[in-house]
Amino acid sequence: MRLLSWNIHKGIGGRDRLYRLERIIEVIEAENPDLICLQEVDRLVHRSSNDDQPRLLSSYFRCDAVYQPTVHVRAGCYGNLILSRWPLRSRHRVSLRLNSRKPRGAQLVVVDSPEGVFSLVQTHLGLSQRERSWQIERLLGHVLFRSAEPLPGILVGDFNDWLNTLAAPLLKHGGFRQITSPISKFRSFPAWLAVASLDKAFVRGALSVRQCRIVKTSLTKIASDHLPLVVDFHLHS
Repeated sequence: MRLLSWNIHKGIGGRDRLYRLERIIEVIEAENPDLICLQEVDRLVHRSSNDDQPRLLSSYFRCDAVYQPTVHVRAGCYGNLILSRWPLRSRHRVSLRLNSRKPRGAQLVVVDSPEGVFSLVQTHLGLSQRERSWQIERLLGHVLFRSAEPLPGILVGDFNDWLNTLAAPLLKHGGFRQITSPISKFRSFPAWLAVASLDKAFVRGALSVRQCRIVKTSLTKIASDHLPLVVDFHLHS
């Protein structure tokens, strides 16, 4: 099974600043993931030609879509998007906004895959360390998150965690082990000259990872300001 997580920067290139959603599609198609977790996905925003990106992407990949708008931009918005080839038993959205800071969120879904049922959480965390710690504590303590604890789980997204402070003790105490380590091998930002490991993945329970990697190609270096993260995994009894 393959998962791709990517902050697509609204489909706008990190260096050329051009809106080209087709570059995002080409990168995803080349990796052929079963689950697609995207951050900063625009819906009806002028800078991205007023495209309904969740609808366009779900239609192109013929996947079930779960969209979480987090930030409103005039009449439109941007946020998180999960696309799945497999049925979703449940889907929830959790607000992770701290006081008056930029709205952030997480999506919690239960995936009914050919290998069994597992939980998937994707998120896009804040810019300050205190904010990110609060967001992880809120997520781990949320009743919807805790209800999925008996299931194998994977947690992915743009953590904005430059110093890798969330892996321990917070996520470790929550039963998660980081698979994007050492961080020197998972530098994803900025895409054209990646020096920071911002895009991360954690797993818990009966879930084994075959491979985890950053996708670094000539196209991914220009399609967004982040590089994509791909995880190949399996469930085991």
